Amino acid sequence: MEEYKQKEIKHYDTLAKEWREKTSKNRIGFSTDVEHIDVMKMSSYQFLYNLLPQYVTGKSVLDYGCGHGMHTTEIAKMGAREVTGIDLSEESLKIAEKRVQDEKLGNKAKFIAMDAEKLEFPENSFDIVFDGGAFSSIDINKAFPEIARVLKPGGFLIGIETLAHHPLANLKRRLNRRRGVRTDWAASHIMKMGDFRLAKKYFTIKNAYFFHFLSLIAIPFERFPGGKLFSSLLKIADTILFAIFPLLKRFAFKTVFVFQK
Repeated sequence: MEEYKQKEIKHYDTLAKEWREKTSKNRIGFSTDVEHIDVMKMSSYQFLYNLLPQYVTGKSVLDYGCGHGMHTTEIAKMGAREVTGIDLSEESLKIAEKRVQDEKLGNKAKFIAMDAEKLEFPENSFDIVFDGGAFSSIDINKAFPEIARVLKPGGFLIGIETLAHHPLANLKRRLNRRRGVRTDWAASHIMKMGDFRLAKKYFTIKNAYFFHFLSLIAIPFERFPGGKLFSSLLKIADTILFAIFPLLKRFAFKTVFVFQK
């Protein structure tokens, strides 16, 4: 196995263990990601969750790089026929299995330890592939053809990713690398606008939405008095700026995308 994959597995195994220890006595943070960020407070994730049901209801879904199953269980509850989550972090998958048990989802969601760059599924296996932010941990040049292979004709790749061009996010990313919060591989493989061009080799880009240009600044302040109003105003400003100056979309912090095979 490649060295960068070993480092990614070790990193996320460690995060999963720490997350489990912090949440073992209560469910505070059980809805957060492994870095204890409540992503559902972000407008990008709210938009994604409003978008997903129209695609996943009654469908077979692959949660690609599912981590600790936060999205897997939600997609199952949205009405997917079945959801399969894959990841190489077995500590993360332990949490994912616990989520399925707690949510009493039965056979609607299952998890497999698997390399996302070498999918062990036959061609045309899934109606939908969901990506909840896994691309930074893998080689996207290997990921796209594998995803296209296992998608049924006309199937969709739907995901949310961080973009690599926002200057403030890049500054924080460099600090996180030094602190060991991010691996070198992940910090240098955040999705770029050029990856949309690569995607066109395998998919039709149906839609791409962009979030958190100015409003990224407001996220740390939302818990303070007036913080939500400040955030709302900056979100409105983002919408206006993206409409007037489309080139600014490359400096968004998050993108939600819909690709079709």
